[in-house]
Amino acid sequence: MPDIKELILTMVTPLVEHQDDITIDIKETNDFYEYHLAVHPEDVGRVIGKQGRVARAIRTIVYSVRTKKSKRVRLVIEGAE
Repeated sequence: MPDIKELILTMVTPLVEHQDDITIDIKETNDFYEYHLAVHPEDVGRVIGKQGRVARAIRTIVYSVRTKKSKRVRLVIEGAE
């Protein structure tokens, strides 16, 4: 399986000021591999971007990665509710 966690870190790290606060938790469900991205509260806006454009671009790239077992990938940005 491709290392999606590294892909997410590669895209998110240059965007944030508090790089040590980036955490990614992986949860597997029947249909998805869910990657829960958490960043420092001050950096949430940078990861989401204006009108969600940055988050949408990150998700587009992450969702295009093929995985084994026909499971899809889902990226959840914590604090973006």
